[in-house]
Amino acid sequence: MISHYKQFRTDTLRLQNCDYSHPGFYFITLCINNRERLFGIISDGKMVLNEYGHIVDQCWLDLPNHYQNMKLDAYVVMPNHFHGIIKIVNGSNQRYGLSEYVRALKTFSARRINELRHTVGKNVWQYGYYDHVIRDDASLQRIREYIFKNPEKWKNDRFYQK
Repeated sequence: MISHYKQFRTDTLRLQNCDYSHPGFYFITLCINNRERLFGIISDGKMVLNEYGHIVDQCWLDLPNHYQNMKLDAYVVMPNHFHGIIKIVNGSNQRYGLSEYVRALKTFSARRINELRHTVGKNVWQYGYYDHVIRDDASLQRIREYIFKNPEKWKNDRFYQK
């Protein structure tokens, strides 16, 4: 299980000398501002998305329509955070990196959520995000399993708040 959540600031967690636009798999975690349970509830170990959770889900699934050099892998929208795996691939003229994809997901989803809530400009997401460069197949499988089982383990999750 992944438990290396020290801080959520990209400038302090980034690997030295790592180009986050190179091909490979990257695990990301984004948290809601103030860890508010904004995206739905966990019921019987499954995530039940509300209208805001569906917006995040749709924005995530739409990312490859905007960026040709990325593919989506496992992900889960949780009540107050999001986990996902992004695969950066070769083969296009675009050379965007991980921070651009995260920026897009946060910006597109926050804009639509705030329009729906009539709270234009309100922070939806916490500043920064956690990322982890996935270096081998075994790690990729462990992280996928962690993502898929996250709703089942909600009450033991680091982000769970009563």
